[in-house]
Amino acid sequence: MLDQLRAMGVFACVVEKNSFSGAAKELGITTSAVSQQIRSLEQDMEVVLLHRSTRKLSLTEAGQAFLHSCQEMLSAAERGKVRINELRDDLVGDLRIASTPELCANHIVPALSHWLSAHRGLSVHFEADNQYIDLIEGRIDIALRMSPNIECHNLSVIPLARVEQILVASPSFVNHSSLISRPEDLAEHALLALNTEKNQNLCSFENSVTGERVNVDVSSRLSTNNILVSKSMCMLGQGVAKILFLDVQKDLMNGSLIEVLPEWRLPAFTLYAVVAKHEEQPAKIGRCLDVLKQYFAQIPAGRVYQEAS
Repeated sequence: MLDQLRAMGVFACVVEKNSFSGAAKELGITTSAVSQQIRSLEQDMEVVLLHRSTRKLSLTEAGQAFLHSCQEMLSAAERGKVRINELRDDLVGDLRIASTPELCANHIVPALSHWLSAHRGLSVHFEADNQYIDLIEGRIDIALRMSPNIECHNLSVIPLARVEQILVASPSFVNHSSLISRPEDLAEHALLALNTEKNQNLCSFENSVTGERVNVDVSSRLSTNNILVSKSMCMLGQGVAKILFLDVQKDLMNGSLIEVLPEWRLPAFTLYAVVAKHEEQPAKIGRCLDVLKQYFAQIPAGRVYQEAS
């Protein structure tokens, strides 16, 4: 089939240039190769396409009918090439972004809002899920993932921001519970466990002043796989929650939650943008990554949030 399509292109070029030699020059092949392509095409279809003479070429009736199909094929191929170039170089087509529901709603959508409004040719789908989605199977262009580190040879991994975990509780819980001044005091309190984490009940601390390290295994009666549920239970005074600062920043500012043991650090995470490795990335992916980098770089620096390097 590919050989026949190639021969159809040669035939259309011969008609356009009105000579075998002119087509050969245009296509960068020999005149004999052009002649062979036309002969093969005529043999395959069992018709004569061209009347040949020493002075000129002329189309047979079959050749005239077939030329229209050849020209349509070449036009379709050219349109396909233009469309591919648009998808590669312009901000058009589909863009699929995956992350957690909280990160999508609180940061990714706000970060991209103005950019999306400016590029109406993009159709964007946000896949919000607490489970990692396979980029290839899910046809994901960009995944935003929070992890201590990501190592994968088949993916391009771009660090966007470093985010700390913190312990939080409601003001009512803090006021009506025994004092928590050291990590060991947590043994007397219930941890609202997030069961999407490994070792969900283990809290590893490092003192920001002395460098002292303490590991505490805290019991949990209530657990969930969703940050919003964990935060809701925490606000209602059901216990202490270990949550990423990114997910409780506003709650700390308005006093709905209070940080517990602020002088003790939990292991930090890095927010990564993950994309499939390709020699040539579509422009829409690169531009989207630029917008996300700029957004997270502008978030106020401080103890709990700083740009990743």
